Amino acid sequence: MRTELAEILARGRENRVYSAAAWSVGTADGVLDRGLLGTLWRDGPAVAENSRWDLASVTKPVIGMVVGALADRGSLSFDDPVSRHLPSYPAEITVRQLLTHTSGLPGGTPLWRTHSTRSDLLEAIRVGPRRTDGQVEYSSQGFILLGLVAEAAGRAPLDQLVADLVSKPAGLAATGFGPVPDAVATEDCPWRGHVVRGEVHDENAVVLGGICGHAGLFSTLSDMERWAQLLAAGAAPLLKPGTHAEMIACQTPGLNPRRGLAWQCLDVPGSPVGTELARDSYGHTGFTGTSVWFEPGRGRYYVLLTNRVHPTRTTPGIETVRREFHSAAVRL
Repeated sequence: MRTELAEILARGRENRVYSAAAWSVGTADGVLDRGLLGTLWRDGPAVAENSRWDLASVTKPVIGMVVGALADRGSLSFDDPVSRHLPSYPAEITVRQLLTHTSGLPGGTPLWRTHSTRSDLLEAIRVGPRRTDGQVEYSSQGFILLGLVAEAAGRAPLDQLVADLVSKPAGLAATGFGPVPDAVATEDCPWRGHVVRGEVHDENAVVLGGICGHAGLFSTLSDMERWAQLLAAGAAPLLKPGTHAEMIACQTPGLNPRRGLAWQCLDVPGSPVGTELARDSYGHTGFTGTSVWFEPGRGRYYVLLTNRVHPTRTTPGIETVRREFHSAAVRL
C-alpha cells in the first residue's frame, strides 16, 4: 500500500512533471517514510537505489559546509574580504555576503551564452556589474566566487575539499562532481543537442568544467538521507556546533528572502516548500527538482529528489508537488 507521500509523487510522474522521484523524511534516529518511483528517463529503466541525481543548487549548501569547515580550521573567517584569498577581486565583498547572497553580484545571468571558456566566464564575474544596496539577490555568480575562495583558503581543488571535508567524514560514498554513471536524466538540451545524463545540467557549470561552487554535485537518495540525518543531529563531525548554529540562523533580518549562511530560511509567504513547516526551518532547492529541508526544533529532515527538467525545463508543476509533499510530510 502506497503512503500519502508516494501517492503525491506518483501523481507528479503521471502528470509528467518528472520521470522519477525519490524521497526520505525522518529524524537523526531513523526514517519515517522513504521511497523511489519512476524511470531514469521517460520510458527508460526503473530508478534504483544507486541512481544518482543532479543536485543543481543543493550543491550550494554543501559548498557552504566546506567554507564552514575551513572556518572551523582557521583557514578563513566568514567576515574575511574576498580579496584576502583572491587579491584581484573587490575588497568590499566579504565571504559572509557571498554566503547570504548580499554581495551585489547579479543572479540569473546566462554568462555561458557569451563566455565560452572558464577563464572568460570568471573574468566576466570579476569585472561585471553589481548592486550596492545590500539587498538579497540570489546569485549563482556569488557561489562560483565562493568556490574559488574555498580553493584558495583550503589550498586544494574544490572537488577534493568536498570529498575531504564533507563526503568522506559523512560517509557519502556516491556524492561528488560529475560526470557520473547511473544518473537520472535531466534536460533534452538544445545547446548540447542531446539528453543530458550524468553530466551537470547547469550551463554555466558546463563552461566551468563541471566543478564549481553553485552546481555540479551528484548524489544518491541514501547519501542525501545520511547527510540530512547528520545535519538533523547537529552536523557533527562536519561542523562545530556553534558554526552550524550560525549558518542555519537568519542572517538577513528584515530582508526578503531570508537567508542563512548558504541556506534559505522559511519565508511566509513565498517559501518553495509551503508554509506548514516551523518558522525556524531552513533548507535549499535545486533547479533540477531537488530539495533538502530541516526543522531543527523537531529534529526533522525532508529530502526530495526529482528530475523535473526532463525532458524540458518548461514543464510546469514542480512548485505544486513540492508544497503538497512538504505539507503532507510535516504531518508524519
